[in-house]
Amino acid sequence: MRFHVTLLACVSAIPAVAASCESLADLQLPHTSINRAQAVAAGSFTPQEGQPIPNLPAFCRVAGVLKPSPDSDIQFEVWMPASGWNGKFLGVGNGGFAGAIGLRELGSAVSHGYAAAATDTGHKAGGTNATWALDHPQKVIDFGYRAIHETADRGKAIVAAFYGDGPKRSYFSSCSNGGRQALMEAQRYPGDYDGIIAGAPANYWTHLLTEAVWDVQALTEDPAAYIPPSKLPAIQNATLAACDALDGVKDGVIDNPPQCHFDPSTLLCKGPDSDACLTAPQVAALRKLYSGPVNAKGKPVYFGHSPGGETGSGGWAAWITGMAPGKSLGFAFGTNFFTNMVVEKAGWDYHTFNVDREMKAADDKMASVLNATDPDLKRFQARGGKLILYHGWSDAAIPPVNAIEYYQSVVTRMGAKEAGQFVRLFMVPGMQHCGGGPGPNSFGSLAPQGDPQHDIAAALEHWVEDGAAPSQIVATRYKNGADPASGVERTRPLCAYPQVAHWKGTGSTDDAANFVCR
Repeated sequence: MRFHVTLLACVSAIPAVAASCESLADLQLPHTSINRAQAVAAGSFTPQEGQPIPNLPAFCRVAGVLKPSPDSDIQFEVWMPASGWNGKFLGVGNGGFAGAIGLRELGSAVSHGYAAAATDTGHKAGGTNATWALDHPQKVIDFGYRAIHETADRGKAIVAAFYGDGPKRSYFSSCSNGGRQALMEAQRYPGDYDGIIAGAPANYWTHLLTEAVWDVQALTEDPAAYIPPSKLPAIQNATLAACDALDGVKDGVIDNPPQCHFDPSTLLCKGPDSDACLTAPQVAALRKLYSGPVNAKGKPVYFGHSPGGETGSGGWAAWITGMAPGKSLGFAFGTNFFTNMVVEKAGWDYHTFNVDREMKAADDKMASVLNATDPDLKRFQARGGKLILYHGWSDAAIPPVNAIEYYQSVVTRMGAKEAGQFVRLFMVPGMQHCGGGPGPNSFGSLAPQGDPQHDIAAALEHWVEDGAAPSQIVATRYKNGADPASGVERTRPLCAYPQVAHWKGTGSTDDAANFVCR
């Protein structure tokens, strides 16, 4: 017999018995079409597009479409372990402009016993491509906040139908745009998740992408100002020479960049131009990149980039300077945003960009849809929600100070005592955008795989379920940067902001045990 039920209130009406995976194809949910309900055998799973995902348990795969508006086309998937479900639901977010479902993240979740859901947020496109948004305001709303909420709501209903009971706890973890989605959930839909991890949140979206175009102008308005990637090592070496030892440990990482007052003019060429120095126009451009965009009155409108993260695969060559003028990821994100969501005119010329005019237009049109900057989290706190933010100090994509500013706005709005009961921020020295970089940058992310002292997801669950707030999380750098099998190179405690790690003065500086948070 096929299983058939209508859940008008979704998870509020739960069937008394579990359903077979295939029978979920007949599940009726508001503006939802289920087009796949497939029992997947244990082993390697190969998506229609993409590489195989190995070592998966047997699971139930449900895929469908959400249409909260006539123009919506929100693709989503829910993966549920066939056995050994831990009773928890995990929401998976998206980077960039989204456009694809995070199947590997779903695979990681089910491998650790979670039922999980993810969405493409309503369109199919590459991560820097926003052409789908032009003349489609409802799709922008889906991307902005609606798709993630609808996926959480229907996802939990599907979980309840499959297991005969809804999840006892629900969590969300993501980074970058996914960090923005995480904060949007806490602010708009506080009932969706019990615990949320927001990594490197792109939550001040309109001003972040204003900065992206500002950066391009700083480097290209005067062709002589462009800083090629070949000069980035000299810049990073100079910032490290000026600021690496400020924390008492010379280790190739600037632990607290706001204390670093590096003067770009120290790099001014005293003779012929070379990769070891900067010309006067390049020095001026570098000052702009570190200070951030300003309006016509010279008032800062967003944050500058932190010193110390200039090199590496996730450094400035990828995000800011590009391998050639106008070839950076920041350029792609910024021009796509203004072309398709703000100016709304194909072929918009970024050379005409004016901070005051374009930023006001961005705020007027898109702030209410895309920005997740509301510091009032009373509803999230009242239902027992816990929020952990983290951000790498060497992030070249999103200025790290952005996370601090949002955290401090919550503390100001809620009060230090109240905020301390449900929100924590961990700044990560030497970590680039959502990972990588020269500092210890492995501390878990999606599903718990370690103990609460070394795994941020485990720390969140320990806080939600046992009431133990994290004061520090130990991060690890492996010898090859990512593979635990290569051996540990360095460990360092990440301290709950505003505390920072201080070396005790004795013992190896590569051992977290020799540091204290204060």
